[in-house]
Amino acid sequence: MITTLAGGVGAAKFLRGLARRIDPRRLSVIVNTGDDEIFYGLHVSPDVDTVLYTLAGVVNRANGWGLAGESFNALAALGRFYGKPWFNLGDRDLATHLYRSERLRAGASLSEVTAEIAARLELKPRVMPMSDDRVHTHVKLKGRPPMPFQEYFVRGRARGTVERIELRGIEEARPLPAALDAIAESRAVILAPSNPFVSLGPILELRGVRDALRAVRERVAAISPIVGGRPIKGPADKMMRGLGHEVSPLGVARLYYDFIGVFVLDNVDRRYLAPIRELGLTAVAADTIMTTPAKAARLADLVLRALAV
Repeated sequence: MITTLAGGVGAAKFLRGLARRIDPRRLSVIVNTGDDEIFYGLHVSPDVDTVLYTLAGVVNRANGWGLAGESFNALAALGRFYGKPWFNLGDRDLATHLYRSERLRAGASLSEVTAEIAARLELKPRVMPMSDDRVHTHVKLKGRPPMPFQEYFVRGRARGTVERIELRGIEEARPLPAALDAIAESRAVILAPSNPFVSLGPILELRGVRDALRAVRERVAAISPIVGGRPIKGPADKMMRGLGHEVSPLGVARLYYDFIGVFVLDNVDRRYLAPIRELGLTAVAADTIMTTPAKAARLADLVLRALAV
């Protein structure tokens, strides 16, 4: 079994490649739910849905999220009552959120509902939320009170100086038992190229997750989301800079070095190989820009070889 810790678009691209290189029934994915939000009374799980849609082959590849061939008529109608929309929910995408919300209100857990949605999409990989408990990511900007992540990232377009990331509810939340089992039992555990603070951070900060990773450290790899001093997508650079970390693969490796054995960075950042190896890690350079499924598959091959899988 192979387990991947995943955020949104970048992780989903990697998973698409990984599923081409292994039997997808061997793949388990632990997905961030700190970004989950309530819109129009519906529970929306952006990262979970991006992973589900991508693995099912129905994602809008131009955006990396949402469904292909989507329309937004319902969203426009909702604007009459709620004001100008700032978070896009497509007409067919709404079906997912309606189903999830109804099942949660009926008493089902988020992991149960996620498994049900995956089954409807005929997925072979096991996709699970990081926890059945609520963790809500907030971003504190300079001169402003903390705000939910989606408001910062989507509505505010990630503007402003980040001073702090708050994971509200993290102290009480428990990781999904199946997630801890997957980490312990897998031949390889891979941290996808996702934001280390708001995509992977909520998973890693759940009680017991880092200890589980340390116990199998030689089987754990991470892929840098920073290439040439910038993230491929998202505000990881702004967060690293605002929180006092070097915006580079080395800066990311320093966040992970105590529970990973292998670190993969892009070829353009080869100068960081030596300092990352000084952290006690096996450092490997590769083409990490996954512009096609084939490139994502080649990256997955490299990571698995580095872990001797």
